[in-house]
Amino acid sequence: MNVPKVLLRSEQSGGEVAVIEGSTLPPVFVGPPLHFHDFDEAFYVLEGELTFRLSDELFTRRAGELAFAPRGVPHTYANQSGAAARTLIVCTPAGFERYFARMAAERQGVDPPQWALQPIPDVTVVGPPIKEMEV
Repeated sequence: MNVPKVLLRSEQSGGEVAVIEGSTLPPVFVGPPLHFHDFDEAFYVLEGELTFRLSDELFTRRAGELAFAPRGVPHTYANQSGAAARTLIVCTPAGFERYFARMAAERQGVDPPQWALQPIPDVTVVGPPIKEMEV
């Protein structure tokens, strides 16, 4: 099943860092709305290519490249290519991996693990997702 996989969580890193293998994003995937939060987020593209928005800058990252979204800076991403894409996501400090664990559990029709039921850091939406015409 195509679900995100938490590779390193808060409890394993003293709250410092979380690492998530993202689910495979289909071609022409509209990502989350433009948002910010109080943790840094790095996206290492494992396969395919993704379009990122960081504040007002729009750019593409391909397999083997990294996009970094510092805490407090509005960002989003989308798959505007004709092929699937996958990322490795690193969050510092940790905590947001709980969101991905809950998402995976929901997609699988099971209860999330106990550790994923702890609070998730706040996310503030400030704009729409990247639209296909923007690329």
